[in-house]
Amino acid sequence: MRHSSRRRWSSALLDVLVWLILVVMLVPALWLVFTSVRNPVEVNARPPVWIPRELTLDGFKPLFGQATQMTGVIPFDRYFLNSAVVALVSTAIAVALGTMAGYVFARYRFRGKNIVFLGIMLSRAVPGIALSLPLFLLFARISQAGPLKLIDTPLGLIIVYVAVNVPFTVWLMDGFFREIPAELSEAAQLDGCSEWQTFTLINLPLALPGLAASAIFAFLAAWNEFQIASVLTRTVNSKTAPVGLFDFTGQFTIDWRGMAAMATVMMIPAIAFVLVVQRNLVRGLTFGAVK
Repeated sequence: MRHSSRRRWSSALLDVLVWLILVVMLVPALWLVFTSVRNPVEVNARPPVWIPRELTLDGFKPLFGQATQMTGVIPFDRYFLNSAVVALVSTAIAVALGTMAGYVFARYRFRGKNIVFLGIMLSRAVPGIALSLPLFLLFARISQAGPLKLIDTPLGLIIVYVAVNVPFTVWLMDGFFREIPAELSEAAQLDGCSEWQTFTLINLPLALPGLAASAIFAFLAAWNEFQIASVLTRTVNSKTAPVGLFDFTGQFTIDWRGMAAMATVMMIPAIAFVLVVQRNLVRGLTFGAVK
């Protein structure tokens, strides 16, 4: 009886702790949404007004073609399109390369395997801000030397984001493939499957949760990245949405409400993507990522 009561108290305490952590994590997002629908007086009020007393959608007008005195019209549709193209294409390439590389590291032995794997992981440890200037100089020289334009183009960002996300994908997929019994591959090859068929028909379907987890992390990393994009992009043809937030800053003023409105809209694709792969993501995190 006493043991059962203690278990209920522990469970209740754990629930309270989980909800407390959830509320703390949601506070910034809720404040962002509230700021986007406040009137201008409440945005800069002292002391702050926590709950908006009057709701208005005027902060969203610059995003949908209506000019304001502070910022004018923001080319949000172009920024949104650039972000979507860069994030989706770089995610698809990074997941494809990382999955095949993770399978090789998990299934095969070759000379220097541990050193190569460690080198790939260490490349992910370099901060993005440290990469931005060298990448700018390298891409500028490549653009000057030939027809390939990497500065101020979505292609340059795609190449960078693939290089940044592949190490994490390799690490994650290596863990997933190691959890799949090697006997399944051996049985498939005894039945006549080639190496490629063993990978695509046997191992890949079993590693789909890992692909979902890798895809969501790679997509969010590319969708929210700011530091490198702010250095490599210049015009509306290549700027992504995080860089476009600077359009709400002027010489002496900042349109906090408009910035919050744009950030709120930017959250929608990320939330939708997470909801679509939610089941596979949770299963993936508990299956291979904590190996």
